[in-house]
This record gives sequence, structure tokens and C-alpha cells, in this order.
Amino acid sequence: MKRILINATQQEELRVAMVDGQKLYDLDIELPSREQRKSNIYKGTVTRVEPSLEAAFVNYGAERHGFLPLKEIVRSAFESTDLDNGDKRSIRDLLKEGQELVVQVEREERGNKGAALTTFISLAGRYLVLMPNNPRAGGVSRRIEGEERDEIREALSQIEIPPGMGVIVRTAGVGRSQEELQWDLDYLTTLWEAIQRASAEKSAPFLVHQESNVILRALRDHLRNDIGEIMVDDASVFAQASEFMKHVMPHNLKKLKLYEDRVPLFNRYQVESQIESAFERIVYLPSGGVIAIDHTEALESVDINSARATKGGDIEETALNTNLEAADEISRQLRLRDVGGLIVIDFIDMASGKNQREVETRLRDALRLDRARVQVGRISRFGLLEMSRQRLRPSLGESSQIVCPRCSGHGNIRGVESLALSVLRLMEEEAMKDKTGRVVAQVPVEITSFLLNEKRAMIADIENRHQVQLIVVPNPNMETPHFQVSRYRADDEEFKGKSSYELVTPEAPPAPLLGRQRAAFETPAVQAIVPTHPAPAPAPEHLPESIKDGFFVRLWRNMFAVGTETPAPPAKTAAKVESRRSPRPHNGRSQTGSSRARGKNSRETSREPAKSKPATSDSNTNEIEPRKPPQTEPNTQETKPSSGSRRRSRGGARRRRKPQDGAPSTQSADKSNQSSDTSDAGSGPVPGNPSGPPPAQVDSGHTSARDEETHKAPPATSPAQPDRPSQESSPPTPGEPAERPQSPEKKVDA
Repeated sequence: MKRILINATQQEELRVAMVDGQKLYDLDIELPSREQRKSNIYKGTVTRVEPSLEAAFVNYGAERHGFLPLKEIVRSAFESTDLDNGDKRSIRDLLKEGQELVVQVEREERGNKGAALTTFISLAGRYLVLMPNNPRAGGVSRRIEGEERDEIREALSQIEIPPGMGVIVRTAGVGRSQEELQWDLDYLTTLWEAIQRASAEKSAPFLVHQESNVILRALRDHLRNDIGEIMVDDASVFAQASEFMKHVMPHNLKKLKLYEDRVPLFNRYQVESQIESAFERIVYLPSGGVIAIDHTEALESVDINSARATKGGDIEETALNTNLEAADEISRQLRLRDVGGLIVIDFIDMASGKNQREVETRLRDALRLDRARVQVGRISRFGLLEMSRQRLRPSLGESSQIVCPRCSGHGNIRGVESLALSVLRLMEEEAMKDKTGRVVAQVPVEITSFLLNEKRAMIADIENRHQVQLIVVPNPNMETPHFQVSRYRADDEEFKGKSSYELVTPEAPPAPLLGRQRAAFETPAVQAIVPTHPAPAPAPEHLPESIKDGFFVRLWRNMFAVGTETPAPPAKTAAKVESRRSPRPHNGRSQTGSSRARGKNSRETSREPAKSKPATSDSNTNEIEPRKPPQTEPNTQETKPSSGSRRRSRGGARRRRKPQDGAPSTQSADKSNQSSDTSDAGSGPVPGNPSGPPPAQVDSGHTSARDEETHKAPPATSPAQPDRPSQESSPPTPGEPAERPQSPEKKVDA
């Protein structure tokens, strides 16, 4: 079962995990101490226009100004309206410094880059995405294909979209009715009207609308029909999620549950260890291979090594198996780490082109579960595969990790001897400058020990040649590769009356811990927009009768060609006894000639609609009308076949289920005890009543729905059966049982 697990017990970190059984396939972590600006709507001011970049910089309230390209500016924001002359206009003619715009953050700040902005606003709902100022955009999500795409287009044409707006149907909108889509659209239009009113009340810059937090986003974006449970381990977050689901998805409210067990929620489903693997550089494969994932400024590199993998008959098979396992794990790790941008994968070399295509196909299939847009290339002759992934939000490393204060993010540091020699060369370089009185080097303790012992003679030689004092100060607050070399003049007064140990620089303040201090975030102008009425309940899915029935019912139907039947009026005992008097075959097999004659006779008598009302069955689902228990008359004697003949006739019926020459299949006499108890559904007289027409002969054999589809209309008249007396030519005597007419089963739509 798929579940959404929400861990909110620690106020410094909110975690949402999507698991399938006990396997983690998606993860979202939000730090309340870090403000998430993606999809937020601000009112900003244009601070600078750069024609060389064809972009403008906008002050929207953050430390760095946002970057607004020309192609992301809506036409209504241009001051110049003369845009149809065909000439290419400069951005300086279209935008002016100091102009106020309503913008939305499209990409978060990364490193030295500011946030990317757009004026094409998009509001995400449960089923739709509304673009209020982009009427040309709209359609259906590219993930929806086939007949579902056509159905959604038809439903989309029936909803009332306001003029000048565009709508995109999300994957959650598959199978939704027109009422549900219209409800979501009405809510989004109400939200946009509130945003317009709020943006006109104040001057820029300020926050107009804030995107939902990680909990509401997870419920909105990840809750599908295949999600069985939503587990929340905090009461306040549970109340928040419950309030949201009551308005947006009340039919899924029963899936929301409060987890109150003593065992932590993520430990219960064995998720913690899988989350920790997303922070590691090395990921181990089941076969023994390893994956190394490294982040660089330009791209994300993924290297695959066979390591201890020995599964395979030869080196080619081992490489193929390891690469196939790596393709599945790489797609999962990209989702967990939320890696975006350019990604280069170095697969193990394979000589066969067929094996390379198989690995590419496996990777593409595994990436179909990803919500981000992914573009995958081919394996090159160097064994490299290039791909790109949409950056939905800051990666796991950017949001949860800090740069190492010792190596500054390089991952490697310089050795003690190499660093000590480098410090000694720098000290000599500073000593060679004019008017140098002394050179002071503050270095870690290890470097000090190496210089004052192994390089003592070299330090003395430099002092003698340049007549400069070299001072080496051990700083216990420093670690390799950090050091500090300072040059002072001879007349500098700073060293008067000071010893060398007093020159130590005080310890630097510690790096701030994530989530230790919560920043004072800006309050949005638009908040708590509640729908006017809850979402309409989804239409119940229509399931065929064969699916609604139990397992054993469907198994019996498949074995014996018996369908689900609808009730029919009971037959009289006279017809039941007459059908039992039909001749039985010796070995359980029906006589071909007699079965054909009986089938023709039953079809002939059923062509009288005034005398009988035909019972209906669904031939499309292989279903046949059930028979009610017969109603016996007082003076009627019944005969039952022996158990041996019943077993033989059942065996014959199974072997004889498929008709030949277009004739309906027949079964033995004991089958006729179960199948010939049908009677007309009209007002025909009972046997012995002279006021009604005489009953007609009925075939005691059972006709399957498949055979019924192959029947052709019989001629208007048919000769009577040679081996049985015709009921039409000789009415039954008062003491002799008779059969009621049965009409052939007609096909009806499911």
C-alpha cells in the first residue's frame, strides 16, 4: 500500500515521505527557518533595465534583486502600446525604472544568482492550474495520454473559463467530472481576484500571496487514488491537514489518520535509513556495485562501479546487470535529492549496442514516475549519458547542508608538509619587499611544529639574507589548510611591549546552525482564502458485474460459461417435469440431431411475442438470466436423476460448451433441471387453463452468451422435433405436465 507519512514532531524540520510498502520513493523536507519563495507572488519595482541582457532587475523585497527576462513580461505591463509595427523594440522603450509589476518567483536564489521572476502568474489548484493573464497557454498535462486526454479535453470544453485566462489540467484531474473541474476553477478565480485587489492597495515591494507549506503541497500534489493512508504524527498538523481536506478533498478525509504510537513514524516504516542514504555520496546496489554522486558548479556527475558485483557469466553480463540496477536506483536518488540541472552518468562500459539500448530503456521507464520534466540522451561512445532534470525546488543538499568550513566545499585539503612549505615561501616573498621589518605567520599547530623543527635552518637563512625577523605563531583555533601571513614595517608600533603568543587571532564565531533562529518572515497580504463550498463528491466509478462479483463466482462463470443472472418468473412444475422426461444420452453426450431440432423448435416458439415476454441477458459480459426456484403444484410428482448421471452430464457439458454449425449447445438432463426453470415474464395462463394458448416446447439445453451472439434469425416456421411430441400439435392432457414457452435471450447493453 502507498502511504504519505508526515513527520512534524520537530519544529525545526518538517518532513513528508511517500512510501510504497516500506520503500521510499519521494521525499520533501522544509526548514521553517528558511523562507521558501518559489511560486510566491510579490509586487516589485523595476530598479534597473539592461538592454544587453534583454532583462530587468526587480526589487521585490529580498536581499538580492530578482532577474526578469523580457520574454517573461506580459504585454499589458509594457508602457508603450505600439507593438504591432513589426520593429524590434528595446526593453528600455517597454519598461521604465520605478515601474511597479506583479511578479512570481519562478526559481529560487542559488549561490550568487538572484531569483528568476515572471509576470505570467500561475495558480495551482487541486485539478487545474490557472494562468489568469496568459490566454494563449492552456491544455492538458503532457503526462496524460490516450483516451484520458480526449476525455479531459471534452470536460474542459464544458467548463466556463473567464475570458483572457488559460487553464491546464493536472494529472489529478484524470477521471474528474465537469462539476469538480468547475469547482476548482471557481476557487482559483476567486483567489486571483483577491490577489488583484491586494496588489492595488499598497505600493511595492511587498508579499502579495504565499505558496502553501510543504504539508498542504504534499496533499495537493501527491494525493492520488492509489494512496491508501495519510499518517500524521502531530496533532496540530493533523488538524491543519484535516481542515484543508474538508474543503478541497472531503471524499479523501477518511484516509487521514493521526499516528500516536510510541515508535517514531519513520522508524515504523523503516524510512530513516533510506533518508540517510540520500545524504551520502556513495549508494550501494543489491548486487554489490556502487554509485558515486558528486555535485559540481556546472553539473551533477554520477559514476557507476561494479565493486564487488560478480553476478553474471562474463564481464559483459556483469556490466549489464550492474547498469540495470543502477538505472533504477539513480532515478530514485534524483527524486529523493531533488537534483536539478545537467546530469552526466558514467555507466560501466558495454561492448554490445543492444545492451546499451536496454539500459537506456530501463532508465527512461524508471524516470516516468518523476514529476519533474526530464530529458534523456543516448549513451555516447565514451559510455556517458547526458540528461537534464527540471529544478522543482532547492535540492536536498542546498536546503539541509552547509559548506564545509575547513575545505570550503572542495572535499580535499592540503597536506601538512606541502602547506608548511607554501607558508615558508610566502614568508620569504614578503621579506623581500622594501621597508619590511618583520613577517608574522599564524598557522595551525602541526604547521608550526614542522617549520620550527624541520625547517629551522631555512628560516634562519632567510632572516640573515634579508635582515627581516620571521615570527611563527601557533594558533590553536586554526586547522589546515587555513593560515595567515602578515607583513609589518620596522617602525610599526603594534609590536612594542607584546610577546609573540599575544599575537594570536581570537576564535572566529561558530557557523549558524540550521533552524536555530527563526527569521521574521513577511506576512502575505492575501491569506486564508476558503472555497465558498466544499468540493463536490467524485462520481462513483462504474465497475462491470464481473468485477463486483467475488472470486469464486467469477471462477465458476469462467469454467462453466455461466454468467450473473437477473431474476425471472418461476416456471411451473409441469414444464420442469416435461424437460426431465427428455431422452438422456448414455455417455453424458447430447445427440447432435435432436439438440439442433430442439434449438430450432425453441427459437420458433419464441418468435411469438404476444404469447411470451422474453427474458434478457447481457451478451457482452457473458451473463445469463438466473432462474428463481420453481413453484410446484399440489398434484405434481417430480423425478430426480441419479447422482451418477448428473456427474456424467456435467462432464459432457464442459466438453461440449462450444457449439458447432451455429447450433446452440445443449447439456444433459440434470443441467436442464437447473436451466429450464424459466417461464415467460408476461401474463400467460398456467397449465390446465383452457383460456390461454397452449405452452410451447422449450429446449432443456443451456446456451452460453458467446453462442447467443452467433445465432441467426431462424425461419418463420420449423418442423416439429421427431423424437419428442410437439406441444403445439397436441396439447397436454390434464394429468400430464407441460412446459411454459421460453423465448431466446436478447442482448442488452451493460
